[in-house]
Amino acid sequence: MGGRVAVLVSGSGTNLQALLDDPAIRPHIVLVVSDRPGVRALERADGAAIEALVIEPTGDRAALSEAVADALAERGIDVIVSAGYMRILGPPVVERWRDRWLNVHPALLPAFPGTHAVADALAAGAKVTGVTVHLVDAGVDTGPVVLQEAIAIRAGDDWDSLEARVHEVEHRLLPRAVRALLEDRLVLHDRVVEIREDP
Repeated sequence: MGGRVAVLVSGSGTNLQALLDDPAIRPHIVLVVSDRPGVRALERADGAAIEALVIEPTGDRAALSEAVADALAERGIDVIVSAGYMRILGPPVVERWRDRWLNVHPALLPAFPGTHAVADALAAGAKVTGVTVHLVDAGVDTGPVVLQEAIAIRAGDDWDSLEARVHEVEHRLLPRAVRALLEDRLVLHDRVVEIREDP
């Protein structure tokens, strides 16, 4: 597939950095979109000489979705990667980039969907959580799973200690999934994703 990649961000951009550090992915990243000004992820984009846009929500999800879809379409974006993007986008983006949009989530979906997955796992007393990379569909964290890896929750873990281990796994799994998508190695059968072996 190859193509032009846009990365959607909301915060510090550590997953963006993991993508930028991958030599097979970096040349494809042409745009970073944030829903918030002044975040570290925008500095990372600037440092890598990648175009960065801030498209802030106006309280209307439809308007935000249209604005993001227009910006991506204007730049000929082929693949979207949500890397800590904390907004839900609707049909203008979902339908146009179906099966070409990846999200990384800090839990073993379908457990602990939503924006507080690490805190939710700790509050529930779970013994295991993890990381999921999935294709984005019209639901919230409901798309077909591409990659998952479990992480044991240790006695005495707090948000900071668990989040650090989650990030380590995210930074390995997300680039692997993006490479597979760019190299046309993701095969989707109904809702089951197969990754053909790395060449």
